[in-house]
Amino acid sequence: MDYALSEEQRAVKEEVRRFAENEIAPVAAEYDREEKYPHEVMEKATEMGLPGAHFPVEYGGAGYSTLEMALITEELFAVDPGIGLCISSAGFGAEALLEFGTDEQKEEYLPPITAGESVMGAAISEPQAGSDVTSIDTHAEKDGDEWVLNGNKMWITNGSVGDYFVVMCETDPDVDDRYAGFSQILVEADRDGFGADKITGKLGIRASDTAELVFDDVRVPEENLVGQRGMGFLQLMQFFDETRTSVAAQAVGIAKGATERALEYAEEREQFGQSISRFQAVQHKLADMHTRTEAARQLTYKSAWSVDEAEDDLTALASMAKEFASRVATDCADEAVQIHGGAGYVDDFDVGRLYRDSKITQIYEGTTEIQKNIIARELLGRGY
Repeated sequence: MDYALSEEQRAVKEEVRRFAENEIAPVAAEYDREEKYPHEVMEKATEMGLPGAHFPVEYGGAGYSTLEMALITEELFAVDPGIGLCISSAGFGAEALLEFGTDEQKEEYLPPITAGESVMGAAISEPQAGSDVTSIDTHAEKDGDEWVLNGNKMWITNGSVGDYFVVMCETDPDVDDRYAGFSQILVEADRDGFGADKITGKLGIRASDTAELVFDDVRVPEENLVGQRGMGFLQLMQFFDETRTSVAAQAVGIAKGATERALEYAEEREQFGQSISRFQAVQHKLADMHTRTEAARQLTYKSAWSVDEAEDDLTALASMAKEFASRVATDCADEAVQIHGGAGYVDDFDVGRLYRDSKITQIYEGTTEIQKNIIARELLGRGY
């Protein structure tokens, strides 16, 4: 296996890191504190071609692979996960369109993302349905040549700033197969009956917009159906292979950012007449943080490569990468705060924010417990 990145991939990493340090780092604490969406930074990110960078060139993207997107995500999250998520999720849900959408859907909904004119989202979770996707209540019924949607969605990224959403809903409640009664439908935010209520007070990723969505007799044309009716659940499971790899990359970025800041602080901070980096206890922390971050990185890169190559074991790899990398992220952020001591407990340094931000990687796109279930299921050869 070739572990070397190409010159182009290394250049992309370096360019994205410079962008993050120049445009994100100076304002990260402000957007976190005020819990506001970074529209100004998003404009600059669009000039860099970052939103929807994995879209094909004909839709305004750069055609980046899953691995290359992991490289970009890692560098953004190493500087600030909140704004990093805003950039990396501008086209959240587009995977469903890229894989299952019609040419007309792709031409209408993808170019505005890369042009910075629109933001989209994926509406899956509900107040009573998180890990158990088949428990959703949001439903859509056919009425002539339209779908009529009713229900609520919860914890939706880009919920109050998004222009359209790929909505998971029940369309065939009477089918015998537990997994065959669901479909994904595109819903524009300007439709009558659509509402979004921004969620505030989050522990972390506070710059990223999160909202509850309400669908009250929302009507959309039948051509807004994504892919085949009744195949939404299976579409979503494929979608998760990609998004869980992306979360793993987010976690690697957080771990990287935490270890970098911990090393820098340890070399600068003096106690008992010497740098605290001279103490073996601190050295062991730094060694463990860097080692585990590299291990998480390699597992994540392999998962990304497996998605690109459509390997048979990609579902297990995606879950392993997410579970392990998210654990490493929270541990490294914890240790970074510890190395900073009291200084890490206030917002004068970034590690406190990274500590808060890290936890979400163990929750969204499937909790740690769900990832372990999936890994075991794949090992035992069992179905959903």
